[in-house]
Amino acid sequence: MTIGVISDTHGWVDPAVYEHFAGVDEIWHAGDAGNIDVITELETFKPLRAVWGNIDDFRVRSATKEYLFFMAGNKNVLMIHIGGYPGRYSPRALELIQRLKPDIFVCGHSHIVRVEYDRKHNMLCINPGSAGRTGIHRVMTLLRFDVNADNISDMEVIEFRQRGRTDRD
Repeated sequence: MTIGVISDTHGWVDPAVYEHFAGVDEIWHAGDAGNIDVITELETFKPLRAVWGNIDDFRVRSATKEYLFFMAGNKNVLMIHIGGYPGRYSPRALELIQRLKPDIFVCGHSHIVRVEYDRKHNMLCINPGSAGRTGIHRVMTLLRFDVNADNISDMEVIEFRQRGRTDRD
């Protein structure tokens, strides 16, 4: 199973996302979709798992959840928007990590790509950065990887556009 991970789209899906995620089996959106149209567009394109983020309105929150806990292959996955990273988890994320004990932890919010193994909690932490046009990031990013039974492989960080630039630039 090939997974595409995206976050912090802030109301817009760059056309390049469809190109980079053409071969994925599922898309995971780690929050701050920005509007319901982003959720609907991505759901129409591929199967979608999505959580709401701090900028999302009632329509996005009605269509998504605060966090998701699910299986991918034989791996337990926890996804929440504001999560943090090893040694600096948000209080809510840490509570869920300690209770649910995921193998893969996915979050967004920081706009900073980060893939790191947390030895203390025995899990892979994934933040895809930001695929949106607004925020602190300079380059729009996505993640893509494979999950087969107990194996996570072929992790790719995809840098696809300088923020603020269009196809015409």
